[in-house]
Amino acid sequence: MKALVLVKPGGVENLQFAELPIPQPAENEVLIQTKAISINPVDTVVRGNEAFLNFVLQLQPGESPVILGWDVSGVVTATGAAVTRFKKGDEVFGMIRFTGHGKAYAEYVTAPEYQLALKPANSSHEEAAAATLAALTAWQALVTYAKIKKGDKVLIHSGAGGVGHYAIQIAKHFGATAITTSSPENKGFVLQLGAHQHIDYKTQRFEDVINDADIVLDSVSTPGHLDRSVAALKNGGRLISIVEFFTDEALLQKIREKNIFAHRLGVSSNGADMESIAELLLTGALHSHISQTFPFDQIPAAHQNIETGRTKGKIVIRL
Repeated sequence: MKALVLVKPGGVENLQFAELPIPQPAENEVLIQTKAISINPVDTVVRGNEAFLNFVLQLQPGESPVILGWDVSGVVTATGAAVTRFKKGDEVFGMIRFTGHGKAYAEYVTAPEYQLALKPANSSHEEAAAATLAALTAWQALVTYAKIKKGDKVLIHSGAGGVGHYAIQIAKHFGATAITTSSPENKGFVLQLGAHQHIDYKTQRFEDVINDADIVLDSVSTPGHLDRSVAALKNGGRLISIVEFFTDEALLQKIREKNIFAHRLGVSSNGADMESIAELLLTGALHSHISQTFPFDQIPAAHQNIETGRTKGKIVIRL
């Protein structure tokens, strides 16, 4: 099979194609013929940073080849002896072994059955692959940890991005009021997704606009941004960060003073959550916005697109 191997951490020139044997599934795994892959900002960070690569992929000494990627949609071509949920021919999607060595940048990939869900019949492989890591992040942030409910006021940063555009739709599904930050160019897009209010981060300080949010989903790494998100929350609110850790003592004091639940989310592969996302895709409550699709041999160009920081929705690779 053809796979894209990272020969060493660094630039996109270190992503090189190789012919490798088709992997064999373990007893609790399925073998998937890949039809589509989703690219995320974490892919580019892992590619370029050796310490982060070793941390996220959890590589063993001397382990090779290194194959990036976790988001996949495809067709089951073989099953391990203990697999009960899927059979040959099933169309499945999921985020594979995150954190860990997912190896999704390949024509075939093995995956633990508990990390997958059946692809909704009304979704293409591209749409399903997009709704994996980013959609799981939004789901676990808002549902698992923030305990979103009807009537909540939710501030979602970077609403036009991969995680943000799913978070807006999930908030809408739960009957919450979604307020989001984005550039003025993306105002129409986020409002169309279901946001009730748009804040132009270039001209407005969001904490001057809202100071009584029940939930804030923070995906911004700018210094001091978490402090500002705390200011936007009401007493007893919930703050979920998907980028920054809560390590600053002055920030932690503000969190304690306002009795805020604060959590730094590390998204995890979870088949039950994938099934929840599949149901939202099937009912039309969730939609993947794919800004650009690349062929498999142009993954390096997809990485460069992601690194601009201006991607709207998701970037997908078609095999």
